[in-house]
Amino acid sequence: MAGPYPEAEPYESGMLEVGDGNSLYWETCGNPAGKPAVVLHGGPGSGCTPGWRRFFDPDAYRIVLFDQRGCGRSTPHASDPAVGLAANTTRHLLADIESLRRHLGIDRWLVLGASWGSTLGLAYAQRHPERVCETVLFSVATTTRREVEWVTRGVGRFFPGEWARFRDGVPAADRSGSLAAAYGRLLHDPDPAVREKAARDWCAWEDSHVAVRADHEPDPRYDDPAFRMAFARLVTHYWRHAAWLDDGALLRGVEALAGTPGVLIHGRLDLSSPPDVAWELSQAWRGSELVLVDDAGHGSGYPDMTEAVRVATDRFAVRS
Repeated sequence: MAGPYPEAEPYESGMLEVGDGNSLYWETCGNPAGKPAVVLHGGPGSGCTPGWRRFFDPDAYRIVLFDQRGCGRSTPHASDPAVGLAANTTRHLLADIESLRRHLGIDRWLVLGASWGSTLGLAYAQRHPERVCETVLFSVATTTRREVEWVTRGVGRFFPGEWARFRDGVPAADRSGSLAAAYGRLLHDPDPAVREKAARDWCAWEDSHVAVRADHEPDPRYDDPAFRMAFARLVTHYWRHAAWLDDGALLRGVEALAGTPGVLIHGRLDLSSPPDVAWELSQAWRGSELVLVDDAGHGSGYPDMTEAVRVATDRFAVRS
């Protein structure tokens, strides 16, 4: 097993104004003359971390990373309760990706996305297939209402105690409805203590449902008050609206990607986003390949998952 590539340092970075008062942080790493690739991080609201650079051969790729609206180093930051989220939707993010592509003078690029980033990557590729040469998506999700209901309620069957605490974090009258919507209301409460408790409870649940191994370590990012508030606000905002996508739209829309190579990489033990989501996509998408990784759950914290992503990007490293 070769493992991830060394962490390439950015050779260029900046802030890009995209409208509605938003500016996106972006950076490019690797080879300025290499094959362009854009990274779509998860969350929504996680931001891009340096580890994403390690999925690519820095000699072969021009790697583009950016923080989506409201998170990471982009401004304004959703941790501020005064920052509205009306101009933070899937439609806005898709336009942002195109703005960044034009700003960097890129014609076509490989799209890498994980978890929420796979939803965004699918939506982008289906809307702009002429701009996408390949896609590599892992921990695949399409953010349907069924998936949101599963990750906020159904998967609690595997973590009953943790889910009970998560459910009980909202008022009793709201516990039988949409938990994403209920938490969204708490995160917009005028009382800072209510907002903070909701952010902690939401992030504790996020850390619980990805834990499929005994050696699972809590995500240290949730210790940062600004990170957990922005993350919780953005996730609940997107999930309560099912990403503003018609249910099943991304599955139906894969016809637009016929002939566009795609690799879907998924952990067989992924409880957060069960493998049938990736399998159904692979069945509908001509030209795609499904790689199921044994002993891996959700995310990239598994050596075999990292290796599968690297194998895929290595395969596509030749400019197309």
